[in-house]
Amino acid sequence: MQKIRYPSFQALLLAVACLVAFWPGSGVYAGDARLKEISSDPYMLWSARGAGRKIAAFCANCHGDSGISVLPDVPNLAGQNADYLLEQTRKFGNGQRKDHFMQGMINALQEEEKVQLSLFYASQNPGSGRARATVDTKAGGRLFTASCARCHGDKALGDELIPRLAGQHEAYLVVATIRYHRNSGERQDPRMSASVAPLKDADIKAVAAYLSNLR
Repeated sequence: MQKIRYPSFQALLLAVACLVAFWPGSGVYAGDARLKEISSDPYMLWSARGAGRKIAAFCANCHGDSGISVLPDVPNLAGQNADYLLEQTRKFGNGQRKDHFMQGMINALQEEEKVQLSLFYASQNPGSGRARATVDTKAGGRLFTASCARCHGDKALGDELIPRLAGQHEAYLVVATIRYHRNSGERQDPRMSASVAPLKDADIKAVAAYLSNLR
């Protein structure tokens, strides 16, 4: 008689988290009709990006003039998915993401300005990652494939619901992942917490090095 193999607790936790996150009416990653409306009209899109560039001037001290961060522990926004960026502005606004400075900046913006800012950053060239010969990026790649690729994609490009990680700052990726890993409260996403739970600190650093090296 064949022995029945039951799924691990981690697998069950991840399945439940995904079900809750994408359940109709949950409000998570609901998208934005205004962003899609602007994106469908070339002139409106051009105008919105121009307005977003002006707003981004207030963000340049940390995120750079075009969304390439000047600080290693601050994320690059250039080339990020616009829907994802817009959703993050709302999470800062409602406290799902916690950062006193960012919350103050975001709460000063109107909804239209958030859309414009997201479209501007999404239109910018994300540049390329930086190789680090001292880090085993191959090991990081294997860990990424096993733990992260099912959501972020094989090339870590994400989609309108999931962030692009390819070429992101290594230090930022380490900090963000550790926050999920330790459930520190700054970042709240049960899927991420479940996915990174088995990783050790060395694993997190290896995955971050792999991702920062991707173009």
